[in-house]
Amino acid sequence: MPKSIIIKKNGGPEVLELQEVEVGSPGPDEIKVINNAIGLNYIDTYHRSGLYPIKLPSGIGLEAAGKVEEIGSNVKDFNKGDNIAYASTPLGAYSQQRIIPAKIAVKIPDGISHEIAATLMTKGLTTNYLLTKTYLLKAGDTVLFHAAAGGVGQIFAQWANSIGAKVIGTVGSDEKIKVAEENGYSHVINYTKKDFVEEVMKITKNEGVPAVFDGVGKKTFKGSLACLRTRGMMISFGNASGPLEPVNIPKEIQPKGLYLTRPSIAQYFTNRKDLQAGADEIFEKVKFGKIKIRIAKKYKLEESKKAHEDLEARKLMGPAIIIP
Repeated sequence: MPKSIIIKKNGGPEVLELQEVEVGSPGPDEIKVINNAIGLNYIDTYHRSGLYPIKLPSGIGLEAAGKVEEIGSNVKDFNKGDNIAYASTPLGAYSQQRIIPAKIAVKIPDGISHEIAATLMTKGLTTNYLLTKTYLLKAGDTVLFHAAAGGVGQIFAQWANSIGAKVIGTVGSDEKIKVAEENGYSHVINYTKKDFVEEVMKITKNEGVPAVFDGVGKKTFKGSLACLRTRGMMISFGNASGPLEPVNIPKEIQPKGLYLTRPSIAQYFTNRKDLQAGADEIFEKVKFGKIKIRIAKKYKLEESKKAHEDLEARKLMGPAIIIP
């Protein structure tokens, strides 16, 4: 019988339980998938801890890649044996087999492995909407990105470089500086040793940046606002250091006429056609060498607790996956 990670209560990594599950057959609009690689994402810890409330008991995980095992009677876009990937609710990607709505899956092209695809859906699609939709990054721009050595950060800088933009990155340790530099950051700041606001203003000759991409949250938010130029855009897309405190709009946003947004994948890829197109963009950049993916670590399904411990301790430098 296939196995899956189940959570029955919110808490630390210890609440992740490996159990045997009965999968059954897909409904009319569903497909049965054999997962070969599972994406590890920080949002998984939010679901586990209760920061993002979910109905319990529940599976966990949004992202995986594998093969179609069976299709529902209404499914037209997929056949048994197709290589697919997905990154969406319902939760339950930490599993060997599962049933998902066909509308959340995309086809993986030849030349992209399941392991690479499992790192690209959440992180790649996030990068896609951040720099092509939320803020239209263009040649000559210099922007700020926090957590530069992380999975999204590595893809972001490479994509930005491919269109002629420069990215200032922040990291939380000296060992992560080299990782960020290798992925194309023009300047890298260890924010635990230097004031990143002062450094950004020096680099930009006191002009500030037109956009800040912040997935760290509480620790960097106020400093990020200070780095923005007049009418700059603050893009808050994660809370790795904790949830944000309430924003004082008259005091923090109004003086420079800033824009503040909290985007997510679901708001930009609202149907399967857009989802496939967005995924194809990132797959193409990987196939043609514009973006190189370096998997930082692989875990077994039974090591999911350790994976979450490493993730929350900020030990991972780049994307990691779970092999079921």
